[in-house]
Amino acid sequence: MVRLKEKFMTDVAPAMMQKFGYKNVMQIPKIEKVVINMGVGEAVGNPKVLDAAVGDLTTIAGQKPVVTRAKKSIAAFKIRQGMPIGTKVTLRGERMFHFLDKLLNISLPRVRDFRGVSPRAFDGRGNYTLGVKEQLIFPEIEYDKVDKVRGMDIVIVTTAKTDEEARELLKLMGMPFSA
Repeated sequence: MVRLKEKFMTDVAPAMMQKFGYKNVMQIPKIEKVVINMGVGEAVGNPKVLDAAVGDLTTIAGQKPVVTRAKKSIAAFKIRQGMPIGTKVTLRGERMFHFLDKLLNISLPRVRDFRGVSPRAFDGRGNYTLGVKEQLIFPEIEYDKVDKVRGMDIVIVTTAKTDEEARELLKLMGMPFSA
């Protein structure tokens, strides 16, 4: 497996400089952080569900996540302000590159009927959001120990100014965009 950090310096940086006509190496967009968010709506009725989600996210990310709490009360969902409703973890540096390497080379190809990720999931500022339907695609998760299949959102935050720059950056890093 080629390390993502080294791949950036050898392959991605020269290609980005040539395509977008950057004059300086510091103008090349970089991946700033990766945020993994797991919403656990069932935690309202059963707080133990949140512990399992924290355990899964810790195993996947290699870092302990924080518990997110409701900002507002919503009577229809039986949620009061301050109730725990999910977990999230922010990865930077070496852990971020390790996670992205694992996501691109091992986990995404394990998705059933995988034809690539959507090239339209950019937010207009160069950030990419990817939804994963089940945590079982990650090799660290043991199938027998999973109590419930949960999805998660993976947000890749870049320093790119436009979606086109970010798309090219992620494509050169190995993101399998669908046609």
